[in-house]
Amino acid sequence: MPIERHPVWVDDKHFHLDYHVRHVALPHPGTDAQLKDLAGRLMSQQLDRSKPLWELNVVEGLADGGFAIITKIHHCMIDGMASIDLMAVILDFADTVDVIEPVGWKARPAPNGTELAVREIARSVSSMVASLGDPATLSQGVGTTAGELKRKFKASIASLGSGWLTPTGRTALNGPIGPGRSFEWLDLSLSEIKQIKTAHKVTVNDVMLAIVAGAVRSYLLEEGEMTEEEVAETEFRIMAPVSVRTRDERGTMGNKVAMWLLTLPIGEPDPAQRLAAVTQATKELKETEQALGASTIVSLSTGAPAALVSLAARLASRARPFNMTVTNVPGPQFPLYLAGSPMIATYPLVPLWQSHGVGIAMFSLLGRVFIGLNTDRDLIADPAQIAKALTNAFDELTQAKPPAAKTTSARKAKKTPPMGTR
Repeated sequence: MPIERHPVWVDDKHFHLDYHVRHVALPHPGTDAQLKDLAGRLMSQQLDRSKPLWELNVVEGLADGGFAIITKIHHCMIDGMASIDLMAVILDFADTVDVIEPVGWKARPAPNGTELAVREIARSVSSMVASLGDPATLSQGVGTTAGELKRKFKASIASLGSGWLTPTGRTALNGPIGPGRSFEWLDLSLSEIKQIKTAHKVTVNDVMLAIVAGAVRSYLLEEGEMTEEEVAETEFRIMAPVSVRTRDERGTMGNKVAMWLLTLPIGEPDPAQRLAAVTQATKELKETEQALGASTIVSLSTGAPAALVSLAARLASRARPFNMTVTNVPGPQFPLYLAGSPMIATYPLVPLWQSHGVGIAMFSLLGRVFIGLNTDRDLIADPAQIAKALTNAFDELTQAKPPAAKTTSARKAKKTPPMGTR
């Protein structure tokens, strides 16, 4: 934009599909370990910022006769929920193979400064006219403006107070990271996770976060060489993205997420109590509307100078207000196909922040929760140990009994006669 300098999406007149869609093959025998190594190597290479920020690699030569697709898309283009929309475009709902003749594409010319200014004015005016044309909406908006501002202010204060301005504990999962990445994966039974959810009267997301808490605890005790006392005294925060994408924004580009900060109860040895603590923490985040607060802060920052926003982002990463990113996206529970082949697994990947050795991403599909672990090659010697810790934490929860409900009782007090009487 010519005045506010906000970026807008335009077509790339130099776009060539062959650069972005690539065809590779694994060497014999085409094992899962080889596929993980390839994914890690591809994720270690930065996207070329002179071109559209995405790549798609079709990988053949898998041992079971199947093939894989490794996609790499910058987070400025899509978020977790938008990735589901993208899957709906790429994949089919039936196993039929219909090859459609591609339609020719030509880049639209990028608008100049005058055109951008005119479009923005027209958009603002049309939005104002639309609101004026609906008296009910207008009166409702006027009546709730002060209340809505107060609500957003309180939510923003709660969000900032959750730990964004203070550093968290340093652990074996945090430290200087390099450019190399390793990728590991595992999957868990969604039906068993739902059984835990029902037994403990919590949400699926609470169960997944409790599994992460248990895994972090065991990893720090075994691989991080920390004592029980040190783990109990360590504040371990995660950042959990929360989608704020509206129905009207489905299918649009951009990142529409707010961010929760949540302290994991890694000092709690009992898995059921860990789950209860996670549930209480997420309940407080919802009650204080911290997703609204975070999105309000982000929306306010869009009007700030780009240099100031960039500086704030760098300061936040150096302050290390959280130890790990954990994202959980619910996916479709029905079969999807590509060129007649059924999709049997999908392992998501979340990029690493500075000083973060591990990022955990989860995606549910066809009764399984698929978990992708993006790890720094220098900081994490063996990412399979983290996958093992997650599996063990899941097994612990499947065996854990819900905490006994607290009951209170009182004995009827005897009446004491007044002084001087019998």
